[in-house]
Amino acid sequence: MVPLSVEEEAFLRAWSRAALTVPRALDADLLAGQGMSLSEYTALMHLSEVPGQSLRMSDLASACALSLSGMSRIVSRLEAQGLVTRERSSCDGRGLNAVLTDAGLGRLRRAWPTHLASVRRHMMDHLSELDLPVVTAALERFASDTPCADPQQEVLT
Repeated sequence: MVPLSVEEEAFLRAWSRAALTVPRALDADLLAGQGMSLSEYTALMHLSEVPGQSLRMSDLASACALSLSGMSRIVSRLEAQGLVTRERSSCDGRGLNAVLTDAGLGRLRRAWPTHLASVRRHMMDHLSELDLPVVTAALERFASDTPCADPQQEVLT
């Protein structure tokens, strides 16, 4: 085994810290500014981007990098606010789909400026000297080369 170089070790440590602190900062900004968690925002965002604004619960959980039980808790909170409904899947009638409501889309639109400002402050403002397409490609390779965590383990809640 070849040990990590000083630069590689520095990158690993910086990456590890950023992977923990940036989502926490984005979450804190959304909570403070909108009373909405990053996980709730992300669920609404994914629903807004698909045809029919509807996704099977397992697909939504996967898109949000959450377990199905974690996604169910988030959808329950969103459902209680009238932002999402659950409907039986028209494909097989067995599964449930999360469906974005008009109120949910409106809520997402109101939260978007807060999230955008947070992303700019905590991420984009620090990347000006980097070649974003190269960094993006590297991050996509990291994700595609790394097996997903245990589906029962939650990444964000």
